[in-house]
Amino acid sequence: MAGEWHDINPHQYNVFPCKPICRVWADQITHHFFYSRQARVTLRLILIFLEPLLYTSSISFSFNLVLFFFLLTASVQEKKKNQQTAVIMSKTDQKACLIVIDGWGIPSVDSPKDGDAITNAKTPVMDALYKDSKGYTELEASSLAVGLPEGLMGNSEVGHLNIGAGRVVWQDVVRIDQTIKNGQLAQNDVIKKTFQSVAAGNGRLHLCGLVSHGGVHAKQTHLYALLKVAKEYGVPKVFIHFFGDGRDTDPKSGAGYMQELVDTAKEIGIGEIGTVVGRYFAMDRDKRWDRLEIALKGLVLGEGEASEDPVATVKARYERGGDLDRDEFLTPIIVGGDERRIKDDDTVFFFNYRSDRVRQITQLLGDVDRSPLPDFKYPKIKPLVTMTQYKGDYPFEVAFRPQHMGNVLAEWLGKQNVEQVHIAETEKYAHVTFFFNGGVEKVFPLETRDQSQDLVPSNKSVATYDLAPEMSADGVADQVVKRLGEQKFPFVMNNFAPPDMVGHTGVYDAAVIGCEATDKAIGKILEGCKKEGYVLFITADHGNAEEMKFPDGKPKTSHTTNKVPLLMANYPEGWSLKKTDEGVLGDVAPTVLAAMGLPQPEEMTGKSLLQKA
Repeated sequence: MAGEWHDINPHQYNVFPCKPICRVWADQITHHFFYSRQARVTLRLILIFLEPLLYTSSISFSFNLVLFFFLLTASVQEKKKNQQTAVIMSKTDQKACLIVIDGWGIPSVDSPKDGDAITNAKTPVMDALYKDSKGYTELEASSLAVGLPEGLMGNSEVGHLNIGAGRVVWQDVVRIDQTIKNGQLAQNDVIKKTFQSVAAGNGRLHLCGLVSHGGVHAKQTHLYALLKVAKEYGVPKVFIHFFGDGRDTDPKSGAGYMQELVDTAKEIGIGEIGTVVGRYFAMDRDKRWDRLEIALKGLVLGEGEASEDPVATVKARYERGGDLDRDEFLTPIIVGGDERRIKDDDTVFFFNYRSDRVRQITQLLGDVDRSPLPDFKYPKIKPLVTMTQYKGDYPFEVAFRPQHMGNVLAEWLGKQNVEQVHIAETEKYAHVTFFFNGGVEKVFPLETRDQSQDLVPSNKSVATYDLAPEMSADGVADQVVKRLGEQKFPFVMNNFAPPDMVGHTGVYDAAVIGCEATDKAIGKILEGCKKEGYVLFITADHGNAEEMKFPDGKPKTSHTTNKVPLLMANYPEGWSLKKTDEGVLGDVAPTVLAAMGLPQPEEMTGKSLLQKA
């Protein structure tokens, strides 16, 4: 910086050369506060012109003092401005775009070929990317590789957690399983306090949640363990509100799960079914409050089909053979009449461990915000209790508090002064924000979260997405391309929902259309990446659409345990992805960081799969 004095020849301005005191001021102030070379030279030029005044005895002290504070104030403002500019203009070696396709797995040798909606769809963009062996590898997306129990299929929540965290994230289900295995569930502080309070005569206990062997949202073994704890603490009665599955399980398997529950409850000596209702109504997450109202009218008011034998009633529904006569779409079945409704002073415990599909119903029952259904006759229940944390600002007691992970990808990018934006349609927006960010609602520094733009509305005009299988993939792609073109975000990521959401309907032909729409949308983003200079990474959170049928030809609506792809496109010469049998979703974030030329934090235990020649 001292050499910059030589940029100024004071004699050409016919003034005295700057005296030592002036140089001390200028050097100290500009060194600490002015980043711009032009600003430093300008300041020194001003001081040279003011030199005669600074040494005029009649005004020397007061003028020096005023000038000093003026320059100091200007310096601070200049520093702030340049700090902001430094953040906005933060450099990375390479800009990166990440696409997470929901439900796009790699078929196994056992996957029925006539049920593979991905391979049988017209997907020219993805087909071309698959052929580039340098930019292709495969990842495990289920079981222990993503922190789930052995053999359990992956899901959207777990997938995005692992991708965003850059490590294997041990899931709540594993923590709960281990607590039960070790015989410690009864000693959980929240469960102990809740059940003992009911046993002391404070209302009745209601257990609400999904009952199936799907293992995505809840487990029957957890429900049975809760019944045993209730029996141990002397709870007089427990009413079970059975949410039918049919998405992560066979569409008509619920009667079998229900019979198992009835038999197990008899063995334990406590527990009676109060309500049966499909997850379509009780577990909506897309603000379709009319569905929640139907479920609540069953749980609270007893509106529905009366039954003394819910297993027989469900089987009778199956036999009717209608499209909606399956577990997911079961309208309320009322067992035990008014006695088993949720009433004033009762205690309600939700045993789902996955949060996204029980946020809305607990929001209403727990009196967080009842504005969507303000006229419903809600019971005045005791403080609602949940197995895990469903949302950070919910005031409920939580049996298993969340684990806090440090330096997930979104947080780490902020610390590296990298701007980012995450985009999805309504159905999957929580996954690119809450779950991708490590299961926290927090918006990290330099993360833009503009829901008016980056939350693309899902189609609410259809009851199920097989009726509009393209979903909002095109709108999501358009918004991603827009963000790429702004040249503000070195990291852009998004989710495409159709393969998973349409796959869950079990309608094969619709899933094919959904996969084709997704491929077309990916093509748009690929072209945007080429135009704007982004390397593109594409992966999936779990499998689904590659297995739409069972071997016997029946529709399959659940996720799979198949591997998923990791693709790289528009990458520099000499780059490739490592071929390994040990790749997992937790390796995606380290790979992205390596591509961007950014360091990997210690907390990220995943491995970069990027190879640079």
